[in-house]
Formats: sequence, structure tokens, C-alpha cells
Amino acid sequence: QVQLVESGGGLVQVGGSLRLSCAASGGTWPGTTWRGAAVGWFRQAPGKERAFVAGISGGGGVTEYTDSVKGRFTISRDSASNTVYLQMNNVKPEDTAVYYCAGRQGTLIETQTQKYAFWGQGTQVTVSS
Repeated sequence: QVQLVESGGGLVQVGGSLRLSCAASGGTWPGTTWRGAAVGWFRQAPGKERAFVAGISGGGGVTEYTDSVKGRFTISRDSASNTVYLQMNNVKPEDTAVYYCAGRQGTLIETQTQKYAFWGQGTQVTVSS
């Protein structure tokens, strides 16, 4: 059974930085490998739907971001450690949410939650003003 575990969330002040990690372990990825699987970061604020934040393609050659985080967040992956990171800089109060990483059985980035088969448990990010 594939498992994704997020870490790195917490309380941060406006304008500060935080780095989230998503570590994959256990099992095999049906039809692909962790290195070949696209990974996305999503977030869900209270009362709102879960939404795409950033994604990285299988192999890490392509990245995609939602408009509100472009220039502030950076997604990257380290194949050696089976970890995907989300570097969050210049955070804003509207970045407050539970952040989830998700993996899919394909190399291309998708922005829809239903395209991802594997999900972590989430990590809370709270930005204080």
C-alpha cells in the first residue's frame, strides 16, 4: 500500500517561509514508479473545496502553479529520498489551509483532485498577521 506522509506545517507570520515535505513509502505504484508519477500539492481552507496549488511531473521536468502562488511557492522533488517539497515564501493570510500531497498514476500534472489516486493525511499551515 502506497503511503504519502506530509510534514513541515505550522504557524508562520505573514511574509515568512515554510517548507512542506511529502515522503512516499511502501508498496508500488500501479503502472508506474514514484519517480515517474506526477505529484501535486493541494490545500483546503475551512468551508472551501480542496484546490490545486502546485504540481510536478514524473521525472521533475515540468512544474505548474495556481496563479495565486506563482513567484512565491516552489515545488521540487528528490528522487533519491522519494520526497517532494513545497517551498513557501512570502506567505499571506490566504495561504492558511490544510495542505495535502497527492500522487497519480501518470507522468503528467493534473489540477483536478479526482485525477490523483494516493493522498497524504494533510498538514496544517496557519499564517498569522
